[in-house]
Amino acid sequence: MPAIVDKIAEALHLKRHESGSVETSTSQNTPTASAVSFQGTKTPVFDHEKVKVFFVLGGPGAGKGTQCLNLVNDFGFCHLSAGDLLRAEQHREGSEYGELIRKYIREGQIVPMEITIKLLENAMRDELAKTHEREGWEDGRGRFLIDGFPRKMDQAVKFDEDVCLSTMVLFFTTTEEEMLKRLLKRAETSGREDDNEESIRKRFRVYKEQTMPVIEHYSKQGKVATIDATATIEEVHQKAKEVIEKVFAGDVGRNVTA
Repeated sequence: MPAIVDKIAEALHLKRHESGSVETSTSQNTPTASAVSFQGTKTPVFDHEKVKVFFVLGGPGAGKGTQCLNLVNDFGFCHLSAGDLLRAEQHREGSEYGELIRKYIREGQIVPMEITIKLLENAMRDELAKTHEREGWEDGRGRFLIDGFPRKMDQAVKFDEDVCLSTMVLFFTTTEEEMLKRLLKRAETSGREDDNEESIRKRFRVYKEQTMPVIEHYSKQGKVATIDATATIEEVHQKAKEVIEKVFAGDVGRNVTA
């Protein structure tokens, strides 16, 4: 097992048995929601027929988070933000990777995928372990909006192979000028280290170089819904809502533009 996986296992509160398996530090024999095996496998952890994963992508400031909140209310999704999970981990007391994550975020770079994917997988396990009364969560089923992920091809491939095959990509688009304006406005109250013009422009460059190939990858699979995010929040919301409704009705099996 690669050394980096050992380190990540330790960072995410996991420990190794002498036999090579990995478990949480609890003494219970029954795996908890956060007990994750690092055994290599090509069989995803979650069945994509029961667990629906919508990736939500777009440039920094495209309005992904805002639209996710609206879609949660519409369809009972669990909204997971890769960025929020990483920010929480960097501030978690005793996190070995806190400073590393801070450095990557500050520089507008992408955190090593092993960390991000395990944080997402753990969060999905925790949510599926809960009792839900919402539509789409019966009999072990679930609905997830994963915001700001995958941002690189290797992340996309590994998540689909190891965690859950994705259902659709919601791709929110607008101009860099509009995104910059939104982010600088957010910076007035966000307190985020990366909400400054220098970091924002770095994030734009990284997005173009590394995330656009992900969009092209899923476009070839007919799994991208491109949504113009320049309009008002409610107009964008209605476009995204219509796309999701069609997907759940089985009416979308190709790329669409809204």
